[in-house]
Amino acid sequence: MERLFEFVVNHYILASLFVALLAAILLLESRRGGQKVSAQAAVSLINRDEAIVVDIRDRKDFNEGRITGSVHIPLSSIKERAAELKKHKDKQIIVVDKMGQHAALAVKQLTAEGYTNVVRLNGGIADWKGSNLPLVRK
Repeated sequence: MERLFEFVVNHYILASLFVALLAAILLLESRRGGQKVSAQAAVSLINRDEAIVVDIRDRKDFNEGRITGSVHIPLSSIKERAAELKKHKDKQIIVVDKMGQHAALAVKQLTAEGYTNVVRLNGGIADWKGSNLPLVRK
């Protein structure tokens, strides 16, 4: 640990650049995929605002457990099947994936298709399960 502080003191320009780049990456990643909502906020949006849940996981994961009323559109076909959500264009859309890693890409694609009220579930279905919220199984 002493050597780290010694390095930072001796190479303050490199350390400053590292911190600035790290902050820029974190800021860019946080804004890239749109707004995140927690599992509790998603429940509120679903119950109060009649939000539509779009599950982008593959068929196997979707059949193991899904949020009640969710629409299954795999990530690989989100661009081609975005028109299926046209009737819900005025409602809030919540994009859900397995662990919150791929939802940002789906949000970006839906936003490019003209959907404005699109958010992603922070932590995905894993966070939903972690909050002890129910899943429907087939």
